[in-house]
Amino acid sequence: MRTQHAVIRLLPLEVFFLGGLALGWTLFRLEEPLWAEAPPALAGPVTSQAEAGEAAALPGAGLAPVFTAEVQHWSAEIQRWAGAFSLDPNLVATVMQIESCGWPQAVSASGAQGLFQVMPFHFAVGEAMQDPDTNAGRGLAYLALGLQRAGGDVGRALAGYNGGHSQIGKDPSLWPAQTQRYWYWGSGIYAEAAAGQPTSGRLEEWLASGGASLCAHARQALGLAP
Repeated sequence: MRTQHAVIRLLPLEVFFLGGLALGWTLFRLEEPLWAEAPPALAGPVTSQAEAGEAAALPGAGLAPVFTAEVQHWSAEIQRWAGAFSLDPNLVATVMQIESCGWPQAVSASGAQGLFQVMPFHFAVGEAMQDPDTNAGRGLAYLALGLQRAGGDVGRALAGYNGGHSQIGKDPSLWPAQTQRYWYWGSGIYAEAAAGQPTSGRLEEWLASGGASLCAHARQALGLAP
């Protein structure tokens, strides 16, 4: 692992196929793994929606305070979208956090669009891909299906969101390095949010590793105070 002058890039992931549909995802990531030799124990227990509490999946439950101001800006919408797909709002917020940090105009090098970084071929002709409701509908339908296929295991659902649903049933040691990093960020942030912690150490790591730059774009686009 590079310990100094780490290169931060926005890179496209491989495009994966599910039936006749394909979904490609991006993440703001370090060029080298976050850990020196190997990722943390990937096979360890991961918080599930059930463990987080059924009430957390209901609109009106509110977001945990761990998320950045750019994501908190979307709190009401996140709760509405979560209710529509029977998802924990904190899980929806976690995905938004690491995909776009609440930047609705985010576009990756591969063309992934909007708050949840959805590829263009998932939209009907004429749909506004960066429209928050439309973007959320496409992205969260895929997340909800992944969570169902993962038996409620949030960590595996996040891996499936990033690397394609084919990753869900694999031994985590076989996941692509990018998916392992996505699991590391997402599962850690979600676990801390679900536990009701006031801050997230994992989110602070993500910000320090390049996420802060993404959030700066979101903050400017949303007109939030620096």
